[in-house]
Amino acid sequence: MNVTAFLLFLAIVLMTLVITYYASKKTNTTSEFYTAGGGLTGWQNGLAIAGDYMSAASFLGIAGMIALSGFDGFFYSIGFLVAYLVVLYLVAEPLRNLGKYTMADMIAARFDNKQIRGVAALNTIAISIFYMIAQLVGAGALIKLLLGLEYTTSVLIVGALMTVYVVFGGMTATSWVQIVKAVLLMLGTFVISMMVFAKFDFSIMKMFTHMQTATPLGEQFLNPGNKFKIGLDTISLNLALVLGTAGLPHILIRFFTVKDATTARKSVVYATWIIGIFYVMTVFLGFGAAAFVGASNMDAAGNMGAPLLAQSIGGNFLFAFVSAVAFATILAVVAGLVLTAASAFAHDFYGHVLRHGKATEKDQMKMAKWASVGVSVVSIILALFAQKLNVAFLVSLAFAVAASANLPVILFTIFWRRFNTTGAVTGMLVGLFSSLILVAMSPNVWNPVAGKAILVGEALFPLPNPGIVSIPLGFLAAWIGTMLSSTRNDAKYDEILVKANTGMSESA
Repeated sequence: MNVTAFLLFLAIVLMTLVITYYASKKTNTTSEFYTAGGGLTGWQNGLAIAGDYMSAASFLGIAGMIALSGFDGFFYSIGFLVAYLVVLYLVAEPLRNLGKYTMADMIAARFDNKQIRGVAALNTIAISIFYMIAQLVGAGALIKLLLGLEYTTSVLIVGALMTVYVVFGGMTATSWVQIVKAVLLMLGTFVISMMVFAKFDFSIMKMFTHMQTATPLGEQFLNPGNKFKIGLDTISLNLALVLGTAGLPHILIRFFTVKDATTARKSVVYATWIIGIFYVMTVFLGFGAAAFVGASNMDAAGNMGAPLLAQSIGGNFLFAFVSAVAFATILAVVAGLVLTAASAFAHDFYGHVLRHGKATEKDQMKMAKWASVGVSVVSIILALFAQKLNVAFLVSLAFAVAASANLPVILFTIFWRRFNTTGAVTGMLVGLFSSLILVAMSPNVWNPVAGKAILVGEALFPLPNPGIVSIPLGFLAAWIGTMLSSTRNDAKYDEILVKANTGMSESA
């Protein structure tokens, strides 16, 4: 066991628990539990969004993917970043103006229907669990490397901690853990990037020239086609990455933690700059891992490329610091995911579907805490089966589900007058189940060679990412459902149009 790593690991856990303790004193109402009472400023929420977004997939997964696959790994950096333009220009402001606690609140502002709330809650829980599996896989591999613990034990430790943060601290604790972690992660990534850059005498040309001979891929390392050999596969991945963020529940819920739509927009601008700088630095992490660690010294999925790079060029202390920060990264993200899924269950399903909007704040808080435990348990169980998959890749699947199930309904709710309840329900259900079924039939789950995937056998769907099929299906189902139903409420749409763009009702 690396003693320095263990002490830094312990320090970060204690720091996050102290934050949770103080946050718990300010978490007495549902508003404070779900959205931190809407009290975050633009820069605070921007940092928290960045902290939410710079997950295990970004730090561990992308670095490993670039190290192993070269140019193809950088698709993830580009896609994750460009996605924020969709959020900024199409989603952030209308969502904040129409919603209260969850994405379902926004859709219910136009369609006050229990079915819609129930399906939206189902989508949120499914996407959150999918995303959480990736984080837990990263955590398991990291703690195994850091402390020598077994993968299963590692996942259980993270699961227990994330449940504590959410149950006791709610959104306030989750937000501040994300802010602190974002600062630490940017610092650690910057230090490693500069150390890697220094190895090439701070010359971009020298770095790229060296990479042509530094890996077994040779010159092909800098060209596309190493991982994604089918054009449709590349398009499918990028569709999911670019459109998925605008449908991710744990990102969308962050826009309710600020006081108004203007601050929500500022949050996205801050987050985009922070994330943009971070993703530029993933090139240095990936190139550094390929050149100074080597594929043969990394795990098969490449998830430990960044920590091993830190050890290679900075010694045990930098390795310990980076590993501890990566662990904080995972803790912050999984806490946000658990909170999002629990909020959807307690507020939307329990509060509005089961209790018909009559649940007290105390009842909702109690249900949210129990839901947090339930979501954590399910995610931990599923993560135990996904140990050998790259975390950036796992997250891209969650993006595909989000883009298929949530984005069509969000956009049609805001921009299509004819859209109705039937269209919303069919769009969400078809988007959700088509993406999940295609993933279950894909090479991620099935492979003729034992040990390469979860099950042995031929895949029925050829592409690893279902986005190119499931995203159009989500939009198409929402359109068909709308056209087959005669229900229409133009007056309600006019009201929504005003409120989505101004934050004021028509009567105001």
